[in-house]
Amino acid sequence: MSDSASIIRGVLIQVADARLLLPNATIAEVLSYADPEPVADAPDWLLGRMRWRGWQLPLVSFSRFTGIAEERGGLGSKVIVLKALGGDTKHPFFALLTQGFPRLVTVTEAGLAAVGDDAAVPEGVLARVRLNEDDALLPDLAMLETRITEALAIAA
Repeated sequence: MSDSASIIRGVLIQVADARLLLPNATIAEVLSYADPEPVADAPDWLLGRMRWRGWQLPLVSFSRFTGIAEERGGLGSKVIVLKALGGDTKHPFFALLTQGFPRLVTVTEAGLAAVGDDAAVPEGVLARVRLNEDDALLPDLAMLETRITEALAIAA
């Protein structure tokens, strides 16, 4: 395997009390935060829906979803539009509340290490990792998408 095959472009995303590491290819756009339209009977981590390019995107607080921290949007908050990986044609995107802009990083096998016991990670997290000097969480996007779909079906 060539060296270039083991290099992935990623992004570090700051959320309340944590940093997430995602593949750069999952991000569709970064937007300024605006209050979303509330969704009736939604869990507290589903902050509401926001309009984006003709879509009504569910806006999620990952910190609330995992129970890491209370997180509310406000001045300085950003919203990252993510491409949904589950293939749901009705919900091809969802949005994640963040604190500031994502930081582009290069992920190499040598620079990435698992940290701690994966059994101790919060729900919605695949693993705790260290990328060079940065601690981060690898979010379970498939689980998050499933839970969003379930929450929207109940609220409908």
